[in-house]
Amino acid sequence: MNTLAEENYLKAIYHLAVNDGNASTNQIASSLNTKASSVTDMLKKLADKSLINYIPYQGVSLTPSGEKIAIGIIRKHRLWEYFLVEKLNFKWDQVHDLAEEMEHISSEELIDRLDKFMGYPKHDPHGDPIPDCHGRFDTHELKPVSAVTVNEGGTISGVRDHSSSFLQYLDKKQLTIGCKIMITDIIEYDHSVVVQTGNKEVHISREAANNILIAL
Repeated sequence: MNTLAEENYLKAIYHLAVNDGNASTNQIASSLNTKASSVTDMLKKLADKSLINYIPYQGVSLTPSGEKIAIGIIRKHRLWEYFLVEKLNFKWDQVHDLAEEMEHISSEELIDRLDKFMGYPKHDPHGDPIPDCHGRFDTHELKPVSAVTVNEGGTISGVRDHSSSFLQYLDKKQLTIGCKIMITDIIEYDHSVVVQTGNKEVHISREAANNILIAL
């Protein structure tokens, strides 16, 4: 049985290492808002449990056992987010912190029943893929709006920034999951972007464009 703190570390390492295969101590400390010395202590504990591969100053990666636990936590988190939005009518900017607490419920039977009850959803309210009971993701290639050229477009299918302030910003702009957009202009001065959705145009910053993901 792993502690809540250990599960949070495994999940953080998974997210940080998903592209490069390794996560540094400083990256983990920044992600979890803690001291590097505290991270080092926890990494030693996780290594003793054979949940991570850890060599000081060379980065950290998950072992197959550690990855299985991390994906299980992510599965719970995203299923609970979906449940809170779709069944309890929470807004998508309200569910992250609640799901952070609920993801540590240990009953696999409860999570499997929750998944079945909701019809086995493939993506959470923010567009992130939900792993199935075997840890498999239904992935699809997404592209940030900032990397799309004028007269290209697609469907908003995910976000990089899950903060409440950013999701509320998107709500105000009416740029939410499932919305079809077309890039009509890129402003040379600050690289902000003008997108068309329906019969209106919306001006968004470069940073916002980098955090909105679309399926072309």
